[in-house]
Amino acid sequence: MLPSVIGPLVSSSVIQRHPANPVLSAKDVPYQATLVYNAGICKFQGRYVMVFRNDFYDKPEGRLAGVNLGLAYSDDGIHWTVTGKPCFAMGDEENIRAYDPRLTVIDGRCYMCFALDTRHGLRGGIAVTDDFENFDVLSLSVPDNRNMVLFPEKIGGRYIRLERPFPVYSRGGRDRFDTWLSCSPDLAYWGDSRLVFAVEDVPFANNKVGPAAPPVKTPRGWLTSFHAVDLDPDRGKNGWEKTWKKRYTAGIMLLDLDKPWEVIGMCKTPLLAPEAPYEISGGLRNNVIFPGGMVLEDSGEVKLYYGAADTVECLATAHVDDLLALCTSPRKDATR
Repeated sequence: MLPSVIGPLVSSSVIQRHPANPVLSAKDVPYQATLVYNAGICKFQGRYVMVFRNDFYDKPEGRLAGVNLGLAYSDDGIHWTVTGKPCFAMGDEENIRAYDPRLTVIDGRCYMCFALDTRHGLRGGIAVTDDFENFDVLSLSVPDNRNMVLFPEKIGGRYIRLERPFPVYSRGGRDRFDTWLSCSPDLAYWGDSRLVFAVEDVPFANNKVGPAAPPVKTPRGWLTSFHAVDLDPDRGKNGWEKTWKKRYTAGIMLLDLDKPWEVIGMCKTPLLAPEAPYEISGGLRNNVIFPGGMVLEDSGEVKLYYGAADTVECLATAHVDDLLALCTSPRKDATR
């Protein structure tokens, strides 16, 4: 059974794309780079830190030559300087590539969630670093799981993560992936898993939903972005690939402070939908927005960093009060 087509989508009026977009692209990287996107961003030791996914090709629109994670720093969160070499890679007989990093600072240390392609399935990993040169891998999930993000503090004495497993077999061999939560006493062993929200809970998704940037704590709850995917069988090429029929949008929701598996508010329309030229054309996969970092400033400004068209890294901003209002408004575009 084919999914119902979603139709046109637009971004919320409360969020603005930064005029400097893209804030990072392949031209900013001092080593081989083709696609720079899906970065994890946080504030750490007084400055902004970005770990970005770098896919490099043997020639433009050619064969993928490799994937690594690059490192960049910024004093203002807008202008970035990339270091002279990648900061993280995993590759051996079993592990093929690590990608899609997400950064969370917990008790003064920086933890990085990442996806790991292996010869026996896709695993989600967690590593910790104090200097972005040395990483200790703390855990790797069984296949297939990814899009993991950590909450920035323990809740009820346990570490918490959001994740998106891939139950293909039990879903009849098709995409229909939802957002789950798991708990851990030590960041190594995970369990007590439960469903947080499903595809059918998001009106602008018909294919899959999952975590995006790590949650941000507010007095009213955990402000949490998510990605939502809709599939239209009539979409054409839409990028370098032979065919690309999906669209990725960014959503926003609010999770309970003490019971983060409970959604206490969700905007029923997208926070960001692909509209800008760098989101809808010229990329590996057009019509893709995927947030990976969210920083709440003392001023109340929220910086939301996202990959666009699986090709460049971008920034959008909004005030935290406006984002909270989207999640708690009684209007028809939000629900409690």
